[in-house]
Amino acid sequence: MGKLYIVPTPIGNLEDITFRALRILKEASFVLAEDTRTSRKLFSHFEISTRLVAYHMHNEHKTVEHFVDQIASGGDVALISDAGTPAISDPGFLLVRECVEAKVEVECLPGATALIPALVNSALPADRFVFEGFLPHKKGRQTRITELANNKYTFILYESPHRLLKTLTQLGDALGLDRRASVSRELSKMYEENKRGTIEELIAHFSQKTIKGEIVIIVEGKR
Repeated sequence: MGKLYIVPTPIGNLEDITFRALRILKEASFVLAEDTRTSRKLFSHFEISTRLVAYHMHNEHKTVEHFVDQIASGGDVALISDAGTPAISDPGFLLVRECVEAKVEVECLPGATALIPALVNSALPADRFVFEGFLPHKKGRQTRITELANNKYTFILYESPHRLLKTLTQLGDALGLDRRASVSRELSKMYEENKRGTIEELIAHFSQKTIKGEIVIIVEGKR
């Protein structure tokens, strides 16, 4: 029986990949990738010739049993996402769960993920925190924000650049504009930015600029 390896990949700076991650990606029978076009750039940089197979949110329910059967039949398989650790707001949970139920061994390597550097950079309490990931775009969005308003621990959101100001405004309405927060973008890349302040100050800052890159929002818990 083979093994499923969950392999984190860099969120920006390619130097952040580990030696073990490179070895496993080179030795695996094949690699399941969220977007094979994105992963080919990584593979080309590190001269990895292992076959890439598409595995993403649009096909995972249809293909998961097939891949579990392949791993169970022998041969180690690696799973990667476009950036960071699979299953953290990315495909991966379903495959891990099905492998565990089928008694297939699963091993997750430590490595890159955006939420931890953003949390530490925020200078907000990090001893206990809530990872919320992406808020619902429409249905249930305001309900989740209202629930977070009463949360007493630092909480973490992922957001896209074009929704950042909308989300900060909604958070300000529900939590108060004086709630402390931090916005991190382009983590580990050349133009990394970590902006700290009140929600009101963050809205003012990002209203004056073109927003690019992946976004992590860190928000102080209710005092």
